[in-house]
Amino acid sequence: MTQEVPDRVRNGQADRANGDGAQAATARRPKKGAASDYNAESIQVLEGLDPVRRRPGMYIGSTDARGLHHLVWEVVDNSIDEAMAGYATHVEVRVQEDGSVRVVDDGRGVPVGRHPSGRDALEIVHTVLHAGSKFGGGGYKVSGGLHGVGVSVVNALSEWLKVETARDGAVWGQEYSRGNPTSAVKKLGPQGDRHGTTTTFMPDSTVFETIEFSFDTIAQRLRESAYLNKGLWIRLIDDRVDRERSFYFEGGLVSFVRHLNRNKETLHARPMYVEKREGATSIEVALQYNDSYAENIFTFANNINTVDGGSHLTGFRAALTRSLNDYARRAGILKDNDANLSGDDVREGLTAVISVKLVDPQFEGQTKAKLGNAEVAGQVASAVSEGVSQYLDENPGDGRRIIEKSLIAARAREAARKARDLVIRKGALEGMSLPGKLADCQERDPAKSELYLVEGDSAGGSAKQGRDRRFQAILPLRGKLLNVEKARLDKIVSSENIRPLVIALGAGIGDSLDLAKLRYHRIIIMTDADVDGAHIRTLLLTFFFRHMPQVIENGYLFIAQPPLFRISTGKQTHYAQSEQERDTIVKRLAVKNISVQRFKGLGEMNADQLWETTMNPESRTLLRAEVEDAAEADAVFTMLMGERVEPRKDFIKTEARKVQNLDV
Repeated sequence: MTQEVPDRVRNGQADRANGDGAQAATARRPKKGAASDYNAESIQVLEGLDPVRRRPGMYIGSTDARGLHHLVWEVVDNSIDEAMAGYATHVEVRVQEDGSVRVVDDGRGVPVGRHPSGRDALEIVHTVLHAGSKFGGGGYKVSGGLHGVGVSVVNALSEWLKVETARDGAVWGQEYSRGNPTSAVKKLGPQGDRHGTTTTFMPDSTVFETIEFSFDTIAQRLRESAYLNKGLWIRLIDDRVDRERSFYFEGGLVSFVRHLNRNKETLHARPMYVEKREGATSIEVALQYNDSYAENIFTFANNINTVDGGSHLTGFRAALTRSLNDYARRAGILKDNDANLSGDDVREGLTAVISVKLVDPQFEGQTKAKLGNAEVAGQVASAVSEGVSQYLDENPGDGRRIIEKSLIAARAREAARKARDLVIRKGALEGMSLPGKLADCQERDPAKSELYLVEGDSAGGSAKQGRDRRFQAILPLRGKLLNVEKARLDKIVSSENIRPLVIALGAGIGDSLDLAKLRYHRIIIMTDADVDGAHIRTLLLTFFFRHMPQVIENGYLFIAQPPLFRISTGKQTHYAQSEQERDTIVKRLAVKNISVQRFKGLGEMNADQLWETTMNPESRTLLRAEVEDAAEADAVFTMLMGERVEPRKDFIKTEARKVQNLDV
């Protein structure tokens, strides 16, 4: 690992300490004549869609698989906007054999005809940024594609794109290559019974790291869109593997909540549902309690997943807490001298989906992750208070079960607070109070520090000997960790396996988590390549997902990739992470005296081998843990780690046929 050194030009203090102040000052002064290099000719004006091709990440986030699929979302969202406006009832997405994608809807079709600019409207929509009917022009009252750059960005980043629009008595079409028209807008034939838009595009392989679309990724997004737009039929077809899925939910958000809770025991059979229009804002909320300890709330504004919440979430939380406390006192469950239930108490085991559709949404940030419209908080609060209060009055049995669960949560939360305070207090007092098994690093800058979570003392010993103690810390984990999916926070923070980890990280846990106090910005899970190792890795991932999700969201959690094989000829040594890679290396070496060693565990590797293959930043491979779909991740953790056995057995039966090598 290269070590940073002070920059002589930027760090004047270091230079002056060495008596080089004058030289440093000279280095900081611009060279004579440098200003003449920056003149009017230095100013570049990027025409048309050139900015998109020059900086694609600014428009779609990245050029990896996530950015690739963003192209599909942009086109599909235009069709969804037609559905929200009441003009489309069917959307079809087809991944064709050549890898291109075709999206068809039965909406109004993109307008055609001469625009005041002199060009055809169809061409303008597809070749000009910020051109569309979503800026107050009357085309859409409610829209998700608020930047107005969607289909033109897809066009710019596609090797080719074809559009057909059926309206005004005919079918019109135009073709493009990397954002530039290759033909004029043409009349392709009579309209007949057809109406709507068909867009087909092939991603540009010179832009994207991969142009291989994932059926499952697209299916998950389309399912979500169907939930949010009840009565809309969405069909997905993959011609590459002859696979098809259709999504249609008459129940909308109620069906969504049932889906999220499908592997959990619910406290009431029927989800609460609120639907109300407040002025120009449409509000839908569905919620249902289960017997777990996690809170899962998903918020949407104009079908956009606002992962950071916003005003609609604020209004919902305030109204739910107030409504449940009011009901508890009306029903005599809470007495006059009892304290109110807190928001955390009433949200334990809650699954909820909040969807608002409004004319002029204001999002915070480029990614639209948080809704900022202040008036929406009051609108949602009013609707939820009315709906929840009515449900509880009509279903007193359900209401009592919910309040009783909240009371248990309140008592457990107080116990957890005391245990957590003890952990934090212990972490602050005992001479840096770090766990005895932790081999800490010398570096004190979290951004330069790494913590390896290692399975057992044997592997921990090798890791401690092989590490670079300047920036790498090692924490061996003893035995199986507590399954946090089945435990409340008070039990978690008192666990002999988890408490040392919380103390070592230094940032707290749960609602007291403070990332500013996190001691390492690379937390690396390093376990054996067998069933036990996979189990421990899953337990750790469950812990971070449930109780330190910000660690994952900020990109601080990694999974080490130790090799499975060591291939040696006596003179040469190679390592392989799979049987296929092993066979390739053996074939390439083409010697009959090859020695192949299979590593069962990290403890079998000596310190030098562990450093060379798994811990050296120059040669190691790390996988960053990410959550692309929170709802699906929640469902997976619930299925794999939750109380119910049946979903887990079904999963094992389904996936067992895919297992090729099993180390037990």
